[in-house]
Amino acid sequence: MSRIHEALKKAEQERAATNGGASHPTFPSTIAPVLDQVHERPMIAGHATPSFASPLSLETLLLRCPQRDWKPDTGTMLFMNGNDSVRGTEQYRTLRSRLYHLREKMTLKTLLVTSALPREGKSFTAANLAQVMVRQHGKRALLIDADLRGPRLHSMLGAAPGPGLSEYLHGKKDELSIMQRGRLDNLFFIPSGTSIEDPAELVGSERLKTFLQRVAPLFDWIILDSPPAIAVADASLLAKVCDGVLMVVRSNITPADAARRARMEFPDQTLVGIVLNGTSTSEAPYSHYYSEAYHKKRTATES
Repeated sequence: MSRIHEALKKAEQERAATNGGASHPTFPSTIAPVLDQVHERPMIAGHATPSFASPLSLETLLLRCPQRDWKPDTGTMLFMNGNDSVRGTEQYRTLRSRLYHLREKMTLKTLLVTSALPREGKSFTAANLAQVMVRQHGKRALLIDADLRGPRLHSMLGAAPGPGLSEYLHGKKDELSIMQRGRLDNLFFIPSGTSIEDPAELVGSERLKTFLQRVAPLFDWIILDSPPAIAVADASLLAKVCDGVLMVVRSNITPADAARRARMEFPDQTLVGIVLNGTSTSEAPYSHYYSEAYHKKRTATES
């Protein structure tokens, strides 16, 4: 307030000199709007709230998100059961490698994982992709359950269902109040939160875009799990605030026309790839053989 006071005092002195020494208690028009902004700013606990949010830091993130005792489903969470040779882990390492190659050609940090229809494995893919990302030393990933209609990630991770994304989008919680951290280093998670009636209105708001912009500097990857693309508009709305879209298709299950319809929901430049989920060992015997041979060789080298 000192600069405003000095400006008022100077303006009053100049007016007094111009009017022969008479001073008037009116404010110059250039100063009054500034005072209006100060006095009309909402008050919290007797103090004016700042007009902008303070930047987030890694120190604050770690302080506000202590580790919790998650109880993951080790049958689906491939990197949380202590066995790196479980079938499927090598495929996720390959997927990670390909995403890093794409990153050399385009901006790719926020990744939306979706599918054409329910039960094709999008949540499974999103969760395990986030896990394999943090297996690299020093890499941090944020996994967000943006499927506000049928959330599953908190059950798969064995994490608390809230508070979560819906509370933030409603303005009830700040960014760090909805984040969790489990026993896997550098993996952070935001559940969907309380069920709401019209999720499309919230996920299509500017508030989600602002959220991603604010937390992006803290993470190497941000992975969002969304509802299926055909049934509702949420996935296409979420794609607008993400750098890329990864679509999951279930082998021998997803109808070809459904996959094509889902594909049309996203512009060419945003669809970065398709994951074929649910393949059997007989469909890719070479992959199973290579994975077994590789892990046997690595175990022999390490022993």
